[in-house]
Amino acid sequence: MNALIMRIPYSSIFSLRNAYRPLLIRYVILSIHDNRNFTSCTLAGHKLLGFRCSLNFSQTLRKMPHTTSNILSGREVSKDIQEKLQEEVKLMKEKNPDFEPVLAIVQVGAREDSNVYIRMKKKVAAEVGVTTKHVQLPRSLSESEILTEVQKLNEDSKIHGIIVQLPLDTDKPVDAKRITNAVSPSKDVDGICDENAGRLSHGELEGYFIACTPLGCLELIKRSGVPMKGSKAVVIGRSKIVGLPMALLLLWHHATVTVCHSRTHDLKSVVKDADIIVAAVGQAQMVKKDWVKPGAVVIDCGINSIKDETKKSGYRLVGDVDYDEVKEVASSITPVPGGVGPMTVIMLVKNTVYAAKLALQKSVSH
Repeated sequence: MNALIMRIPYSSIFSLRNAYRPLLIRYVILSIHDNRNFTSCTLAGHKLLGFRCSLNFSQTLRKMPHTTSNILSGREVSKDIQEKLQEEVKLMKEKNPDFEPVLAIVQVGAREDSNVYIRMKKKVAAEVGVTTKHVQLPRSLSESEILTEVQKLNEDSKIHGIIVQLPLDTDKPVDAKRITNAVSPSKDVDGICDENAGRLSHGELEGYFIACTPLGCLELIKRSGVPMKGSKAVVIGRSKIVGLPMALLLLWHHATVTVCHSRTHDLKSVVKDADIIVAAVGQAQMVKKDWVKPGAVVIDCGINSIKDETKKSGYRLVGDVDYDEVKEVASSITPVPGGVGPMTVIMLVKNTVYAAKLALQKSVSH
């Protein structure tokens, strides 16, 4: 049975027996579960049975032009998750007064962009109640010396989560993958070591850590109201940190997934067929309005700096999607900044809280 997902003006719904008339809403997500008879539907998350729609109304639904998008604000969603995590950590500490979740952030060198990201992580972690330990290492360290520092954190029972801030700012040749892989899988709250990545490839979705950006994107897709099951999803980009794990998450949530990359032929036509689009390719405003099917959900993972003389800095941040164009056809879209970025940070903290909980359970059982 196919589902028809439509985002339509509330004023166009006449056959719902005024069930939602008191709500001051302009648009609703209507998911019709039987395209032929319209015997049931989901309205604003509530299933309504025995609903029948006239043929004229069904034709109206199919022909109705799309207006501007629902903005999937990562800031708002992350705040919601943050409040729940705050309560979870509070209860954890009340039951175990001497216990505190701790996240170690390993930084090599002192890149200013890394400093900005680290400050963001420390701020959100502190608001949730997670302590951070910033391990800043000099650029002069060799690969073996960095590995030694990571191993110390692995062996420290008071450290529950470890993240290696990338890129590494070093004077000497260092294999970043070897460094991130040295993090114990039980503390790899970034979800990028080979063991955790391998578990995702096998379809395991619980009991370990999934990469933070794809996990945040998944939550935003869920909040869009469009079901992943049976949907056509296109992921633009195949990086091991975002694109590949994102494709796997969509696959294990029963979407039909296409992964596109620099060698994909006729990229526009492939993207145009998608119900869900995740752009993670690092090319400013590449995805245009005519690439996107009306009603598609668009998740933009890109962070690109372009010239803008109206800004004091002379630059502004944009994503991989031409936001101003695409918001006119997408049913839901993430902004840049304020979309995927805040979700990545809160998922890192969420993974850390989960790691702390697992460590606490293990210590109690022993």
